[in-house]
Amino acid sequence: MRTAVILAAAFTLAAPIQADAQTFPTDDSVIQRMWQVGIESSQTEELAHHLMDYIGPRLAGSPNLAAAQDWLLGLYAEWGVPARKEQYGTWNGWREGITHVDMIHPWVRTLEAKQLGWSPPSGGPVEGEVLPLYAVAMDADTSEWLPMVKGKWVLLMPPQPMCRAKQELEEGARPETVAKLDSLRSESQSAFWGWVREVGGRHVFGRIQEEGALGIINSMWSGGWGVFTPFRTWTDSIPSVDLSCEDYGLLYRLAASGKAPRIRVETESEDLGVVPQFNVIAEIKGTELPDEYVLLGAHLDSWHGGTGATDNGTGTIMMLEAMRILKETYPNPRRTILVGHWGVEERGRFPGSGSFREDHPEVMEGMQAAFNQDNGTWRIIELEGQGFADAENHIPQWMAAVPTEISEHVETPLPGEQLHGGSDHISFICADVPSFRLRSPYPEYRQYTWHTNRDTYDKIVFDDLAENATLAAMLAYMASEDPVRFGRERAELPVSERTGEPRSWLQCHEPRREAR
Repeated sequence: MRTAVILAAAFTLAAPIQADAQTFPTDDSVIQRMWQVGIESSQTEELAHHLMDYIGPRLAGSPNLAAAQDWLLGLYAEWGVPARKEQYGTWNGWREGITHVDMIHPWVRTLEAKQLGWSPPSGGPVEGEVLPLYAVAMDADTSEWLPMVKGKWVLLMPPQPMCRAKQELEEGARPETVAKLDSLRSESQSAFWGWVREVGGRHVFGRIQEEGALGIINSMWSGGWGVFTPFRTWTDSIPSVDLSCEDYGLLYRLAASGKAPRIRVETESEDLGVVPQFNVIAEIKGTELPDEYVLLGAHLDSWHGGTGATDNGTGTIMMLEAMRILKETYPNPRRTILVGHWGVEERGRFPGSGSFREDHPEVMEGMQAAFNQDNGTWRIIELEGQGFADAENHIPQWMAAVPTEISEHVETPLPGEQLHGGSDHISFICADVPSFRLRSPYPEYRQYTWHTNRDTYDKIVFDDLAENATLAAMLAYMASEDPVRFGRERAELPVSERTGEPRSWLQCHEPRREAR
């Protein structure tokens, strides 16, 4: 009972603010009803709570991603929206267990750590000294430093000279101090990655492993207080762990000064072999033009450092909630409305959305417009025309129906410059399919939540998420009702600063359908 009260209070505090007197730019009853359902009766908090807090991170090949897909299918069934899983390939399955890293000498401290994706387990608690590889290997031959790794926990990378956020350092420190720290960071990182290339690139991990190291420890800092980004391992028999900037620096300084710190590491994980991978596709069938399509999209997978809240839980919830709004307010669309909850976006080459493009030429042929969302820290601020010449004849018309409370914050560069790649919308742009990114602001997202251990439910701004979902529903409605097909003629892209020539149109790549 007490827990229920606490949760109810939390959701009440997070609930979207209701406008006292919203002015609608049109007398369209569907738009007005969408506002009521999407803003005044938003379900984003409860949906996000289940996805992020209960299911958790959704690494490719993990049971959590499969659980999230099954949860989506169940929700769509409750809402009366036909949905299906479409297999497009396979991936390496992996189940993450506990990660414990403790410094036990010269004093005791539990360190903030996360094992890298697909890392082997430690096989119980393993104690040992740490080796600051950057300090001993940069000016040594391989034959000199490689034997040193045996029986050690290897600190692979150079430490950061400071773990203070850049903007705060620039505000409070002397300019010469900022310049010195920037130079130290640049020089050490450049030297390290140059050394990695010289000793064989990622094969250095295998050499360290074969030489008998206990494990490899990294620190991928994203530039903010207390954040780090654990990605994937390159080892297959010893564990790989990522530490916070602060804790990594502590170990490194002690080891480099000869203080011989010892740590105890315990990681649990399970290799699940090769497992099938899916997109989840939901559909509201068109009544007049069922073979023409409007597509909403967001990738469902995430990295595992946090719970994938803003990358891309918010995009997932946005499109999920948009479909709920559409089903309730626009159940008989003119064109067919689809949503794609894409798989494995985080591993590159966009296998989920790219495979959907390859597997459904009929949808590509009939596409009126696709809308994708990926970075979800704040409200949508841009809907770019992505270089399509016809964008100026449609996007302003669609946005004109959106209430000012939302539309006044959205810029619409037309025909657009294709400035923002790197997500699933480009799987369709490259095939001349009108596809648009609903973009949120980047700076804080990149620094604090993108792929980090702090990408969690509490970072979601639910006022914005409710508006974003409502905007997506309204855009889908307007694109569905548009009496004119969206043309596919390319506008000339702006001149590249690097070449002095107009930039090239995005090219399609064959989607990765299995792990490598």
